[in-house]
Amino acid sequence: MKKIILIVAVIFITFGCTHRILDFTIVSTKNIDLSKAATFKRGTTRMTGEDVAHIIIFIPTGAANIKEAADKAIEKVPGCIGLVDGVIYTKFFYIPYVYGKSSAIVEGTPLIDPSLAMNEENLFPDYSIMKLDKQGNIAEFRMVSEKEYNSLKSDIRKSYSK
Repeated sequence: MKKIILIVAVIFITFGCTHRILDFTIVSTKNIDLSKAATFKRGTTRMTGEDVAHIIIFIPTGAANIKEAADKAIEKVPGCIGLVDGVIYTKFFYIPYVYGKSSAIVEGTPLIDPSLAMNEENLFPDYSIMKLDKQGNIAEFRMVSEKEYNSLKSDIRKSYSK
């Protein structure tokens, strides 16, 4: 009886696994304007994207795609153009002649282009400051605390009231 339990346990362990494919510094499936790299902001929370393919009986319904997983992670954050300091891995399990699942997972910290994010609704629930140059182009963009925002707002009002 112990041998049977051991054999069944070994079979189930060998039919499911996770493989770490790649650790990356930066990855993107989007076009990035590197001339604006100095303005890019790093997100505060890690995002995960997953693409899944199922195996029904012994027939696969497709293949898990790393690009699709990366797209799903990037599209979760407004203005995100890529992911930094992340990992790509795959998961797989299969119960013979019953069901299986294969997935590609991409996880990383969002890299945000503020000029793209500004075009999307509900972009920054917190406070931000943007300075424009004489041609109307963004010269500076940064997130600030509520206290700093109110202080700058008060200074601007004082300068106009004189």
